[in-house]
Amino acid sequence: MPKRTHLTTLWRTLATAAVAALLAVFLAPPAAQAAPRESTPVYSYEHAIRESVWVDTGLDADGDGRTDRVAADIVRPSELAAQGRRIPVIMDASPYYSCCGRGNENQVKTYDASGHVVQMPLFYDNYFVPRGYAFVGVDLAGTNRSDGCVDVGGRSDVQSAKAVIDWLNGRAKGYTTRTGTTPARATWTNGRTGMIGKSWDGTIANGVAATGVRGLKTIVPISAISSWYDYYFAQGAPLYDSGPDWLSQYVDSPAALAKCAAVQKRLVDGAPRTGDWTPLWTERDYVKDASKVRASVFLVHGMQDLNVRTKNFGQWWSALARNGVHRKIWLSQTGHVDPFDFRRAAWVDTLHRWFDHELLGYDNGIDREPMADIERHPDQWTTSALWPPRTTAATTLRPAQGARAGVGTLGLHRGTGTETFTDDPGLSETDWAAHADEPTAGKAGFLTPPLSRDLRVSGSSTVTVTVTPTTATAHLSAVLVDLGPDTIRDYGDDGEGITTLTDRTCWGASTSGDSACFRTTAATRADVTATVFSRGWADLGHYASLRKGVPLTPGRAYPITLDLAATDHVVPKGHRLALIVAGTDKDLIDPASTTPTLTVDLSRTAARLPLVGGAAAFNRALTATPTPTPTAPTAATVRAPAATAHRIPGDTH
Repeated sequence: MPKRTHLTTLWRTLATAAVAALLAVFLAPPAAQAAPRESTPVYSYEHAIRESVWVDTGLDADGDGRTDRVAADIVRPSELAAQGRRIPVIMDASPYYSCCGRGNENQVKTYDASGHVVQMPLFYDNYFVPRGYAFVGVDLAGTNRSDGCVDVGGRSDVQSAKAVIDWLNGRAKGYTTRTGTTPARATWTNGRTGMIGKSWDGTIANGVAATGVRGLKTIVPISAISSWYDYYFAQGAPLYDSGPDWLSQYVDSPAALAKCAAVQKRLVDGAPRTGDWTPLWTERDYVKDASKVRASVFLVHGMQDLNVRTKNFGQWWSALARNGVHRKIWLSQTGHVDPFDFRRAAWVDTLHRWFDHELLGYDNGIDREPMADIERHPDQWTTSALWPPRTTAATTLRPAQGARAGVGTLGLHRGTGTETFTDDPGLSETDWAAHADEPTAGKAGFLTPPLSRDLRVSGSSTVTVTVTPTTATAHLSAVLVDLGPDTIRDYGDDGEGITTLTDRTCWGASTSGDSACFRTTAATRADVTATVFSRGWADLGHYASLRKGVPLTPGRAYPITLDLAATDHVVPKGHRLALIVAGTDKDLIDPASTTPTLTVDLSRTAARLPLVGGAAAFNRALTATPTPTPTAPTAATVRAPAATAHRIPGDTH
């Protein structure tokens, strides 16, 4: 009979494991009995316990008169349960487990006739459950099998995951069914929890960490949002043609859609398309609460991510640093891509050691390794002991007039005079960079001479401009460009830097319903003669405050500081560094209602760049300048961003 066969197999598995453990103790030399440095796959994935719990969030977001319950699907080793040993948890809380799928292959949860999870997306459960961890996949409120409503990074989203951590630590109520009264208790865990996830999932990890919840020991946010305002707007300029209400509708379950009209209305009313900062955005700003973070943070982001732009990781990282949070970081050349798909073997190994150290307490040395891994060229990585490096200093570079109008210089000394350009919404950073050293009507460019040494920009930059518009509305863009030939990951391709192949590699144990084997990938490369490596945008009407944009007075000068995306980029010897100031970027910002001509006051315009070595390094890079790199860039050799349709923040591509 099936049940008896299962029990017999389980008994044999336990007996074999017990004998092996005894032999290891009595036969191994003394050195082998030292404290473990790595968890090993000694537990059965096939016979793991699979169960579902519905955790009470204490909220009634859908207004049905009952507090919402969120579904948590659990996979954990049966052998450790039989021994009564309490184990740590790896958790991924997501809105995508049914509507859209996770990972490069868009996997969704599947269930057996009893409602227990059969396939858990991604490799986390396949790999870590045999190593003595429990994996918990949480459906955000309003999605899949959970009650409530999706509120796009707000209280309901964050509480969905926080409540489960509270339940794992005995502080919240859980039930064996969605509507029943039979309690479920997490007696099998020690409560030590690590959260992981890409995009919206990683964003929830940031939000939960910012509550300071006890029991959350580490988070691994991948391409994650730290402030939802900065996902939708750049200093008042819209980055998408829709707001959080669209995103909520996209992932809400059919049951939630029928109940969540009030939440939808709050999302519409609270996020006006004006770009004004409202209380809705304050609630969804996790950076302001970075001082509450108790968990360590292993952050991963693509430096060319134009979905969740890198300002999100830069401001989060800086806030965590100010509050002494233990951190590690990987920065790739990709767009919105998971490290499993751009550096698979190294990623699995590093993540394994990170969780072993943070959740099992193993002294495996990962805390003494370099803080940062940075991709310089496709599949070529360097490390940095600290990030940004200790010698990094904000250095003020100033634009000045050059020999030709519209093509100026960039150096340490204050410039005089003005440069003028006319906003052309048909142009983008690609077009500007392609003609950086040529006079064009749609931008003002400022260039260094060819560098005599490498110059490294590491961190977040700002550009302060003083401009006079000819109309009552205006948008601004500022980009940093590396002018010179290079081979980069093709982040503008559909795969945003990767190509998915047909063969598979396996990472953990499999069952008939949940394979640990995933399609491999390779770097997609592009040869370019110019690389945009940091950018920022703003609505000039928000020059004084994000709280409220105002009409501009034509002919009046306005100062505004644009926040540029965080990055780590080396401008090589022989290349030139360029700063370009322009109007609307067609690929990223909805056009303003007018196309003004803007006059830049060079004496009151400056860029502050985090240069490794500071001003001294910049000076050295400008001495004894080498021969310029060959040919000016052309449009064909400057990579354009991917298509600008509103991509949900969980999309791999």
